[in-house]
Amino acid sequence: MTSNLTQHLKIVVIDDHALILRGVVSAIKGYFPRVDVHCATDATTGFALVQQKQPDLVLLDLSLPESLGTTVLPRHGLQLLKDLMKEYPELNITVQSSNIKALMRLIPEIDNHQGGFTIADKLLPVETLLKRMEWAVQGINYTQDLQRDLEIKPEWLEVLELAFEAGLQDKAIAEKMHKSERMIRHYWSKIRDVLGVYPEAKDNVRSLTYIQAKKVGLVD
Repeated sequence: MTSNLTQHLKIVVIDDHALILRGVVSAIKGYFPRVDVHCATDATTGFALVQQKQPDLVLLDLSLPESLGTTVLPRHGLQLLKDLMKEYPELNITVQSSNIKALMRLIPEIDNHQGGFTIADKLLPVETLLKRMEWAVQGINYTQDLQRDLEIKPEWLEVLELAFEAGLQDKAIAEKMHKSERMIRHYWSKIRDVLGVYPEAKDNVRSLTYIQAKKVGLVD
């Protein structure tokens, strides 16, 4: 199977798994008739490579180190993706990841992005990935695998991040966000309602909130 695209493509692939990287690059070169592939294994290098090469398509994983030797986390890939969409609003992008649900945190940015944007779980066959990359180059959007029935506001995401990734309690969260503690409690109430987390006699509501937020991809 080969692509019907005839133009010479430049593709940047950003993934920290060496074996996956080699396999994907080999598949890309076998699928697209004329293609140059450039690779990066961390978010910082990946962004710099996109700046340098100005590619027709970026293929990236979400679980990345921020820089070489640092911890691999989905939030680094999400921040890279957010930065790329802001800097290059017409860039064609395919996200291939085992953490596709984490893209929920960027739904407004994805919906506003003007370039092609497709997603592919890493469990899908490589043929499916290649086809979705081709769609992205053609300016097509494919995000059907994203759960869109949760209305999550940016300030709620910030509360979740500060609580479960930075480890802050409500008073510190309020200071960080320049809000009152009462407002932070209001945010928690809204978050738990959206996630379907309600207090029971013996349950730790904070722990239940984390479990559910992680399950739907709102926190790492």
